[in-house]
Amino acid sequence: MKFLRVKFNVQHTDPKSDARAGVITTGHGTIETPIFMPVGTQGAVKAVHMTELENDIHAQIILGNTYHLYLRPGLEILEKAGGLHRFNSWDRPILTDSGGFQVFSLAENRKLSEEGAEFRSHIDGSKHFFSPEKVMDIQRSIGADILMAFDECCPGDADYAYAEQSLKLTERWLDRCVKRFRETEPKYGYEQSLFPIVQGCVYPDLRIRAAEKIAAIGADGNAIGGLAVGEPTEKMYEMIEIVNGVLPKDKPRYLMGVGTPANLLEAIERGVDMFDCIMPTRNGRNGQLFTRYGTMNMRNQKWESDFSPIDPEGTSFVDTLYSKAYLRHLFKADEILGLQIASIHNLSFYLWLVKEARLHIQAGDFTVWKDKMVRQMSNRL
Repeated sequence: MKFLRVKFNVQHTDPKSDARAGVITTGHGTIETPIFMPVGTQGAVKAVHMTELENDIHAQIILGNTYHLYLRPGLEILEKAGGLHRFNSWDRPILTDSGGFQVFSLAENRKLSEEGAEFRSHIDGSKHFFSPEKVMDIQRSIGADILMAFDECCPGDADYAYAEQSLKLTERWLDRCVKRFRETEPKYGYEQSLFPIVQGCVYPDLRIRAAEKIAAIGADGNAIGGLAVGEPTEKMYEMIEIVNGVLPKDKPRYLMGVGTPANLLEAIERGVDMFDCIMPTRNGRNGQLFTRYGTMNMRNQKWESDFSPIDPEGTSFVDTLYSKAYLRHLFKADEILGLQIASIHNLSFYLWLVKEARLHIQAGDFTVWKDKMVRQMSNRL
């Protein structure tokens, strides 16, 4: 088998919006876009088996996280295993976040400089240092198909002066990431691709500047970061429109860490192709289920004697196998199975949603369908 770097082919465009349906090709298979990527921070999607991800949820790509995988199991173990794909038995594409968001969320335990970020492990307090070069080397060792550049994730409420200085640092780090990526080789016999990240907070001129620099690099794909971090939702949508007006149309666009089902559809309408978020699994473990008709809190008493299926129109086996009453019982009894069922349901719903978006883009009626779905999904059942 000949392994390739990421390639992207736009197959359909929506006549009334910037939504598009395409195919991403990687060394570990193809990905139909728009796509949602379940988050497997530490090499595992919480409470979900790889076989369920593949056969029931129909995930086409998952995420790992550089910061967490670097701390444990560590690079020595990952390299001995032959990379993350072999270590976690996932033979489809993997994307690794650079760890920038995790490092910078450790505000009291990290020190930022031109060279990189010094931080203390959240596990044992040990001291570590990430430079752009080291982050590239770590992701080479992890072996993901798509690597993310090391950046500073600017808070959504940052003032202009901070956001500008943060962007300048991110741009200098990006130059070093690109240089290191180009002078190193993959370790496991297949190609890898580097995606730069557009930052700039909520300031249009900074976002445009960042997107123009990144577009000029000519990477295999590009990401939009620093959104859904405290800014108003409408401001997030505005930044997506601005950035996608600059980023090349023939490369996949990845909106990092977003978001609700409605967020996904609004971003698809604005030309985004790839998404990830912990929301379906995190909220699921807390009893919240997403459906096409709205959200359900499975801890509520209203489900106590409701023996109807969890979701009669759901796409997962759990939706018709178990009742609402049984799932509520599992949550009230703190049974782990409840967390598993809810996580499988939510991930299945997210993957169904982006697949339906793709079908409606192909059919040419995406915007009409999207508006209806956004209204429906806002209900509390």
